[in-house]
Amino acid sequence: MGHDLSSDTTIWDDAVALDRRHVFHTWHAQRNLHPEEIVGGHGSWLRFADGRDRLDLTSQQVNVNIGYQHPAVIAGIRKQAELLCTIGPDYANLARGRAASLVARRAPEGFDKVFFTNAGADANENAMRAARLVTGRDKIISSYRSYHGNTGSAISATGDWRRKPNDYARGHVHVFTPYLYRSEFSATTEQEECDRALRHLEHVIQFEGPDTIAAVLLESIPGTAGILIPPQDYFRGIREITRRYGILMITDEVMTGFGRTGFWMALDDYGYTPDIITFAKGCNSGYVPAGGVIMSHDVAAHFDDVVFPGGLTYSGHPLAMGAIVAAQEAMESEHIVDNAHDVGEKVLGPRLTALMDSHPRIGEIRGKGVFWAVEMVADRSSRKPLDDATMGAIVRAGHEIGVVIGVHANRIHVTPPCVITPDEAADGVDMLEKALKEAGC
Repeated sequence: MGHDLSSDTTIWDDAVALDRRHVFHTWHAQRNLHPEEIVGGHGSWLRFADGRDRLDLTSQQVNVNIGYQHPAVIAGIRKQAELLCTIGPDYANLARGRAASLVARRAPEGFDKVFFTNAGADANENAMRAARLVTGRDKIISSYRSYHGNTGSAISATGDWRRKPNDYARGHVHVFTPYLYRSEFSATTEQEECDRALRHLEHVIQFEGPDTIAAVLLESIPGTAGILIPPQDYFRGIREITRRYGILMITDEVMTGFGRTGFWMALDDYGYTPDIITFAKGCNSGYVPAGGVIMSHDVAAHFDDVVFPGGLTYSGHPLAMGAIVAAQEAMESEHIVDNAHDVGEKVLGPRLTALMDSHPRIGEIRGKGVFWAVEMVADRSSRKPLDDATMGAIVRAGHEIGVVIGVHANRIHVTPPCVITPDEAADGVDMLEKALKEAGC
């Protein structure tokens, strides 16, 4: 059976040639792709096939919180592999239990149960499933400026362009959430933006019918959509509205959880407690795919005598669990979350903000921890987004200078690993500034 691929032997050691012949890439038209080859990494640095190390200001998919090749996580995976590489989710497994305990420890009081998934998308998928089953309602309210993953309901809950060719799931309603720089509510202050966004949400709930809505699903800080920092009172306001109408609240911590914002969970900075929390990425920095759903006591208790109709072959995979345990323990013992907080407050925030003085195409700087956006505009008065060609030129200039820069539309997302040192962060901003100059910004 099969077909002859013997000609591959001529390119067996050529990663790019093999990639172009056999790998189908996500979120791209395939014909004109030219992927760079990465051959190694350490800390906050990536080693490319040209032999150069470049400072990574992206953390890849904003997930390598603990940095590349952390010895404790490698050791944790190796230890678990030597003990037991795989076991199904029906059995008890010590690594799985320890991982669940460590993850639940970072959630608010009353969150004790964790359903493990393979990534953030299926975490959100199962969170919505649980909310619908608990409430007996169908609709999920989420934001137009959001990304929740690329599975059936998760992509329909997503607000950005990727939803449109994939929008087959039923029962999804979208609202506008706070974004003062481009306010949908004609607001001029953060408080106005907060109050009007909450009023808008409550009106949508009323018009849709509260008895039809299972949950409100929101990222604690919308990441892919622009690292949009919510007003301080926003989530407390949502919590009041959802309780008023008997609607569950799901907080998506997939990108922000486990140190990204300088807190173990980004929601820690907002003073509220949701009903369900989803996570992935930073829980073990993507060393082995993992994600999950942390359920409050009331949500979990609903399924004490009712079957939860969801499951995954690799739910709580031992190698992923070993990586979570090692990553969580290392992050705590090495004070990595504190480092992310301090680097954001003392280095990234001040130094990125200072760039506005000499770069008129920077419209706004926003963020916290190691989670920042530099919004680029054609000019500050119109706030027209900077064109794609110039954004691409910034990335290419950074590559030549020695820094990996990530862009989304007209925004530069500065999201290095949580282990980045203050000196590395300062150097990263300096290299970013050089790239801006090279690109004429």
